[in-house]
Amino acid sequence: MSPNAASAHDDLPSNWGRWGEDDQLGTLNLIDDAARARAAAEVRDGTSVSLARPTSPAPLTTGLSPFGTPSTSPAPVMQTVNFNGFTPVATTDSLLVNTHNVGLTHLDALAHIPVDGCIYPGVPLADAVTPGGVRHGSADPFTRGIITRGVLLDLAPEGTPLTAEDRIGGGDLDAALERQGAEVHAGDAIVVRGNWDLSASMTAPAPGLDLSAVAWLDAHGAAVYVGDIGDAHPPTLPMPMHQVALGRLGMPLVDVARLDDLARTCADLQRWSFMLVLAPPRILGTTGLAVNPIAVF
Repeated sequence: MSPNAASAHDDLPSNWGRWGEDDQLGTLNLIDDAARARAAAEVRDGTSVSLARPTSPAPLTTGLSPFGTPSTSPAPVMQTVNFNGFTPVATTDSLLVNTHNVGLTHLDALAHIPVDGCIYPGVPLADAVTPGGVRHGSADPFTRGIITRGVLLDLAPEGTPLTAEDRIGGGDLDAALERQGAEVHAGDAIVVRGNWDLSASMTAPAPGLDLSAVAWLDAHGAAVYVGDIGDAHPPTLPMPMHQVALGRLGMPLVDVARLDDLARTCADLQRWSFMLVLAPPRILGTTGLAVNPIAVF
């Protein structure tokens, strides 16, 4: 561990060392058999909802140039279609995925954000991440699948989006939890809806969570965060979600979720908890992966 890594921000919550110096699961350690059993108990009628935004690939020939808006330069996914055979007997395609893009719902691995030159829980960046792939803190553990209980905290229940100036604190999360009559258990995934589209512009101001919200997630034993909001823009340092929740707590983040369908389903059923399934592709050595979170009721 870097000698400065543990002391530079002693006032911030951290799980470095909690599960050992070589841990690569972070808060996923909180998803035990009991947490998965609670998730399974949420499934009553089989209704399922996707929490991912639809993403249309851009042609590879144009996706690397300015395309549409600043949020899609480069495009989140670029595609080239292959016609196999002089008279095609099959069509295939090749995709170039820009994982950490505001136009693509994706799961951040622990290696995505270094803290004081180290990757959670204190592995020097040069040892963890190489040009040939990620050796420590990759998304590899996620590819086995993440199944846990999810809880929606809807900050825009009347449909009015948050304003760009809103900063969400622990008190706001408590208020949403109380309004919905829900409860949170250690190992749950917390899903936060601000009714916000982060892909509208990469440069526009946007609402986000503050450090007290991260402390709330930590105190409630959140294992995963899913949101259509995350860190505010323009950002403040340290960035609460990426530099503290992800980098220090080791909490995987699902960025750029699309939560309108989930909110409608929860309101219709008057149930704000569900089984959440994350099953990203088994592509190894990455800083994150595209993901389609599924809520099952």
